[in-house]
Amino acid sequence: MTPLGHCRLILTRHAKSSWDDPGQPDHDRPLNDRGRRSARALGDWLASRGYEPEEVLCSTSQRTRETWERVAVAPLEVRPRIRFEPKLYHASPDQMLNVLRSAEAPTVMMLGHNPGIAEFAALLPARPPMDPDFRRYPTAATLVVDFQIDDWSDVQAGQGSVLDFVRIDGRD
Repeated sequence: MTPLGHCRLILTRHAKSSWDDPGQPDHDRPLNDRGRRSARALGDWLASRGYEPEEVLCSTSQRTRETWERVAVAPLEVRPRIRFEPKLYHASPDQMLNVLRSAEAPTVMMLGHNPGIAEFAALLPARPPMDPDFRRYPTAATLVVDFQIDDWSDVQAGQGSVLDFVRIDGRD
């Protein structure tokens, strides 16, 4: 891998999922209407700010896959490589860090689940964003954080600089 010097992570919790079928396995739960609207709005938000992933690391769950599909409908100029990663399904922060260390592109989007994603997000920046929603990391929340590193294998907790944090609600 060529030295990057700068890596950017777009860390997203899946959008709001449906609980219409209580017997449905957790892994197979889709997004609800609000979640579909939120995911599409998140894609528009990312495109409007130029936060365009070159690589996507996505949990294999239905709701994370569907979140990515809705985000990708936005007018993004880059079409990223996508890796559906079973290790990201309900991953711990350590598991998420290990998956991130295997990334290859300078700008990576990771889609996952709470509570791991909230804990992972809290570990990454030197200073967390001053947002009351950051610690609980609600559905469709997204952190954009930069690292001054040459390669993702070098990423460490507490090294990141927060560029943005957003919560997309999806309510009309």
